[in-house]
Order: sequence, then C-alpha cells, then structure tokens
Amino acid sequence: MIPIAYTFVFSFNDSQKTNLIWRGFTLDNWINVCQQQGVCEAFGNSVLIGVISTVLATTLGTMIAIALVRYRFKARSFVSLLIFLPMATPEVVLGAGLASQFFSIGAAKGIATIIIAHVMFCMSFVVVTVKARVASLDPALEEAGRDLYGSPAQVFWKITFPLLMPGILSAALLSFALSFDDFIITNFNSGPAMTFPKYVYTAAARGIPAEANVIGSGVFLLAIAIVVTVQIRGSLKARRLAKQK
Repeated sequence: MIPIAYTFVFSFNDSQKTNLIWRGFTLDNWINVCQQQGVCEAFGNSVLIGVISTVLATTLGTMIAIALVRYRFKARSFVSLLIFLPMATPEVVLGAGLASQFFSIGAAKGIATIIIAHVMFCMSFVVVTVKARVASLDPALEEAGRDLYGSPAQVFWKITFPLLMPGILSAALLSFALSFDDFIITNFNSGPAMTFPKYVYTAAARGIPAEANVIGSGVFLLAIAIVVTVQIRGSLKARRLAKQK
C-alpha cells in the first residue's frame, strides 16, 4: 500500500518538471490533468486498447472454453496446450515473437498490432477462468430447459449464459487489467503509438509528472469504487433473498 499512498500523495505535489521532492500542496494537477503533453492521449490509447482487447478476448475465450468443456474432438488436448502456452511463456519471448511475425508480414506497428498482441495473451486467461465456470454448471438445469421445449438458442441465452456471467465478467475485468497495465509486449509491438505504461516508463527517466500520478490515483480509486459497489449490491441482494425465504 505504501507505493499507492505515495502515488496518491504526490499527485497533489506542486512540482514544475519533476515530481521527486515535495514542494507543497496544490489541486492544479487534478484540475489541469491534461496540461502535460501526451499524458491524456496515452491514457486514452490504453483505455481504447484495453476495451477492444477485452471484448475480443472475452468473446473468443468464452467460445473456446465452452467448446473445450462441452465437446469431444480430435486434437482437443493439443488445442488446450496451445491456449495455455501464452500464460507460461515469458512476456519478453511472446512480445518479441509477435513483433517478428508482424515484421515478416509487413504490418505497420501501432494500435492495431497492440490490440492483436493483447488479445493473444489475454484470451488464455479468459479461457482458464470461463472454463472453470462451464465445468461447474449443473447439466440438469439445461436439461430442464430442453424438457420445457426450449430451443438450443433459448436454453443458452436464458439458462447457460446467465449462469456463466460471473465467470465471464471476472475474465473480462482480468483481461482489461492485464491489457491496460501491460508494458513489455506493448513496447515490442506499439511502434510510434504511446500507451500510458509506455508514457510513465519514458517519463521516469526525468521524473514522473504529477499528472501521471493523478491518472494512476484516479484509476485506483475507480477500481476501489467498483469493488465496493459490487460488494454492496451483492450484500443487498443476499438480504432480499434471505427475507423472501
């Protein structure tokens, strides 16, 4: 917690160029957060990349997880191995390998190549998370839906999908966090595109600007707010169910 507290405190530091020494309290960093050149653009790129990567990785990973659990096909074990390999591969190796592939096909590095790279490694985490949820489902619930003359699509969207939602949401949050925070793979495949982790790394040589601390603190506070909101909603829902019983 000490580094997080340090980042939050120094987001209010009245610094000019560097943010290493406490010079006084100010709210200007929060009010004029985009005053530092490039910081908000880098943050926006990271959010955009994170959202697109999360949607793609979650969609593909969920379908793969369902296929691996529900269907028996040749090379099923081999496909599982290929899916899990990015999790066991060092990011330096994965990033360099993807960069070589993009170079071999003549792809210009930028936001598109970052998204492809992030989907590649985020999808593995999605598959692992959703696969565990699919394996824990009670088949009797889907059988009951089919007994009530529900079509395969109706059974999936009204029974299976709602039951999978906690696992899918968990996988999506993990995927976004991994994508937003990634530096190594991004650095290999970004070209001139700037993301927030790259901006912080570049700025660290001359002292991280207070605006970077502001954005970092804001993201942390937002994450805390989401967690607290989910916990409160879960507690209220549990109380309502308890009263109904």
